[in-house]
Amino acid sequence: MPASQTHSLDIIRNIAIIAHIDHGKSTLADRMLELCGAVEEREMREQYLDSMDIERERGITIKLQSVALNYADHQINIIDTPGHVDFGYEVSRSLAACEGVVLVVDAAQGIEAQTLANMYLALDNNLEVVACLNKIDLPAADPDRYAQEIENILAIPAEDVLRISAKTGEGVPDLLDAIVERIPPPAGDPEASLQALIFDSHFDTYRGVVSSVRVMNGSLRTGDKIKFMQAGAVHEADEVGIRTPDNKPVDRLGTGEVGYLVAGIKDVREARSGETITEASNPADGALEGYREPQPMVFAGLYPVDGDDYEDFRDALDKLQLDDGSFTFEPETSTALGFGFRCGFLGLLHMEIVRERLEREFDLNLIATSPSVEYRITMIGGEERQIDNPSDLPASGDWSSIEEPYLKASMITPSDYTGTLMELCQSKRGQLQRMEYLSPERMELVYNMPLAEVVIDFFDQLKSRSQGYASLDYEPIGYEPGDLVRVDILFNSEQVDAFSTIVHRDSSYEYGRRTAEKLKEIIPRQQFEVPIQAAIGGRIIARETVKAFRKDVTAKLYGGDITRKNKLLKKQKEGKRKMKNIGRVEIPPDTFIRALRLDD
Repeated sequence: MPASQTHSLDIIRNIAIIAHIDHGKSTLADRMLELCGAVEEREMREQYLDSMDIERERGITIKLQSVALNYADHQINIIDTPGHVDFGYEVSRSLAACEGVVLVVDAAQGIEAQTLANMYLALDNNLEVVACLNKIDLPAADPDRYAQEIENILAIPAEDVLRISAKTGEGVPDLLDAIVERIPPPAGDPEASLQALIFDSHFDTYRGVVSSVRVMNGSLRTGDKIKFMQAGAVHEADEVGIRTPDNKPVDRLGTGEVGYLVAGIKDVREARSGETITEASNPADGALEGYREPQPMVFAGLYPVDGDDYEDFRDALDKLQLDDGSFTFEPETSTALGFGFRCGFLGLLHMEIVRERLEREFDLNLIATSPSVEYRITMIGGEERQIDNPSDLPASGDWSSIEEPYLKASMITPSDYTGTLMELCQSKRGQLQRMEYLSPERMELVYNMPLAEVVIDFFDQLKSRSQGYASLDYEPIGYEPGDLVRVDILFNSEQVDAFSTIVHRDSSYEYGRRTAEKLKEIIPRQQFEVPIQAAIGGRIIARETVKAFRKDVTAKLYGGDITRKNKLLKKQKEGKRKMKNIGRVEIPPDTFIRALRLDD
């Protein structure tokens, strides 16, 4: 019987599953669904809680999911959290809705950087931890070694670490028993004013925003007038219920319970993750702690390849923002790419997912400019500005200092790759903060480094240098001043804004040279020479030339004096000079697309 009808806190267990990408978190949720009889065998599919095609293809969880399972006279509310660093805030809100976590570690790979970061988050919230090693059925599994590693890092006794295979189901019943025994029931006051935490929301075309909620105090009833404390909006609870995993309406959600809420909201930004719900007539004294607005960290221009798709693109962004309120967009124009939007994302994976969803769900063909970050500029007069588009950087004589965002990057790697990863971090202007062995074979490196250096190709290089074994987690630590310059790319002395970028002065020459060489291979030849230049302010730092088409104007000569030949060549030379002065470089739009996609 669902807890919503028994009103007893003792039988409820609220847990989150913490794991690194591809360590078997969603597969474990599948086995739990089967064991608890929540899904009929004929309806079962892999990654049942992952609802998006992208999640299934990539094997990652993007949107939070929750499900209420009945097991051994208890109700276990499972929250399947994202594992990627871009969604760290969503993970923190789901942990705030729990009393315990299940830590899933791959028995063939050991603990990873993002798992460790989320575990520290759980320990900060004083959550009970049930640790398990997954994939013990793999030939490469070494559960004894990694159980000892968990004990060394997290002080969880190795003998308490469960051994399971989410794929075969081995050990999963023991894990469910351990959840019931070790995780404490929720605390809260059923008689107090309503306080409920929204830990996720998504947009349903027919019903509006559907929010995942955990009731901390009081109870949430269908038909109640409720107030969203951060947004200040008042709505009526049209429907409350639990997920089993299908939505099952109930009359009320009591203290400690996890379920969903439909309140006729049309915009997911009104019911953000971390929002507190209370009664409109008898509000709680204050909101729950931990709420913050999503802050974009990475910015890029998105443009439709076909200019006729601009209106459809704008509609698509509006619709997607109903479901994902954590990205921002505003119109911008580019001389090279036409009309588009400047978009802000939580990180590179988030940017990739938004772009892929736009292309798939709305049948668009898009091009993204190189990702950049938000810089702070202090003008000569003392005014402070924030810019996320390199083209908006004022002339160097107008500002006195520029600051860029920094990250604390934690990497866990086999010790064999320590040297090459330290070399990579130093080439990205990283400053070593800490270096320690987690076990004789694995170590943790912690660097402070500029976000701008991480967003381009840092993750790819990290994986290639460590043969895929190193993992990365990062968190913002504020702004620091830097010796930064804007590098512009000019075609035939005309600046092309799509290729402007802000880089450190030490690497500006290398960036300018590399970009000019790449564009020389792509730009089609004209009737006249086209110089491609990289410039800092008025100073040219690199140059390549696209040679002109050659036409042999002397082919029709058949003898005669040499002066006739010279006269024709001189005439041709004058014509080319005149054409260069008055002619524009005709560059097809797909040239920019090919050049920018090389950066992808």
